[in-house]
Amino acid sequence: MLIQSAEVSPRPDLEHKAAAPISVGCFVVTVSDTRTAATDSSGRAIAGLLADAGHQVVGRTLVRDDVALIRSVVGRYLADAGVQAIITSGGTGITSRDSTYEVVTAMMQKRLDGFGELFRMLSYPLIGPAAMMSRACAGLVAGRVVISLPGSEAAVRLAMEKLVVPELGHMVQQAMK
Repeated sequence: MLIQSAEVSPRPDLEHKAAAPISVGCFVVTVSDTRTAATDSSGRAIAGLLADAGHQVVGRTLVRDDVALIRSVVGRYLADAGVQAIITSGGTGITSRDSTYEVVTAMMQKRLDGFGELFRMLSYPLIGPAAMMSRACAGLVAGRVVISLPGSEAAVRLAMEKLVVPELGHMVQQAMK
């Protein structure tokens, strides 16, 4: 008796991702006590990489590393129907002023633990054991994707190029279900 096996695609995720939106409405928030609009290279990098990938950057803002301010700005843009994803930069370290992680994770209904794990894994060959101090995170808040990245431009570019840009449409698609 000959048993026929079902043909299995080598990348079943590709068919699944085919229904994902090509362009996502994004808002970029830089959290910093020291950066200005002129010196915000990380926010500029996020916006540029999103635009280059075909996503719509609905807006950008810079906010001090203050719990109430971060919560307010994230909440405001979660309420904007044109924003499907919020990407923050800064405030994910372990200094006494770093509070983005606490604010964002407290708001999350679903966490994507693998995001931070993968980011630290990708960071380790570049910065060694200091990668463990990153508290980059991602998850869902009110059905929207929220991603928090470190403040350094190199870290932002790594996360955007290797993780965020390749999966953003798929993440939004799943969040909308």
